[in-house]
Amino acid sequence: MNIIKHIPNSITSMNLLCGLMGVIFTFNGEFDIAFILMLAAAVCDFCDGLAARLLGAYSDMGKELDSLADMVSFGALPALMAHRLMIYAGQEGFITYIPLLIGVFSALRLAKFNIDDRQTENFIGLPTPACAMICGSFVYYVTKNPDSIMYEWAASSIFIPTVSVILSVLLVIELPMFSMKIKKNNKESSPVNKWRICFIGFIIAEAIAVLVIGLNWSLIILLAFVFYILMNSVLFLICRNKQ
Repeated sequence: MNIIKHIPNSITSMNLLCGLMGVIFTFNGEFDIAFILMLAAAVCDFCDGLAARLLGAYSDMGKELDSLADMVSFGALPALMAHRLMIYAGQEGFITYIPLLIGVFSALRLAKFNIDDRQTENFIGLPTPACAMICGSFVYYVTKNPDSIMYEWAASSIFIPTVSVILSVLLVIELPMFSMKIKKNNKESSPVNKWRICFIGFIIAEAIAVLVIGLNWSLIILLAFVFYILMNSVLFLICRNKQ
């Protein structure tokens, strides 16, 4: 029985290991492998929570370990990928360090999440994995498609720093964002479930479009999470105007 209780923490440790390896590959300029490791970390991040629920193996240590692992895989790793991409694209100087703000604000986001009892069902602020997926998929797409317009954006001195600041703000802002975790007490007719269905429908539609056109698969992930931010922002404005 004691071994079973350690299964979720073991999976979380794999998340952390993937993040650490991703950092190494990022500094070696192997952004594609770094992004694959980020995706592997995301799978582990999903599975550790699932394992904890199924096995009833919740623990304070597991909660803290999860945040520490997420800080590396979804905080430090995407920040460093964006930083190194600017250097890879020919930028230099102080401005290339602005993307590191993503790591700082990810830490603030994770610390806030751990003490905020309002985020048991959904999120307030952009989840760190979502932020990381935007950064990682963008870096992957740019390096795999050097002739694309997004490479030109990355090569500018403004785009990545600006996006980094925007993402940093979104991590800690009081913006409600729905979670994709469907729990037993959730009603099928609830507005949140309708938003989830809409989001899943968009992912399916844009995935088909990207694959049919023949674009790189990482664009599916990038567009999905950009739409996630836009969708939640619009829903927030609509709900606020109704009040």
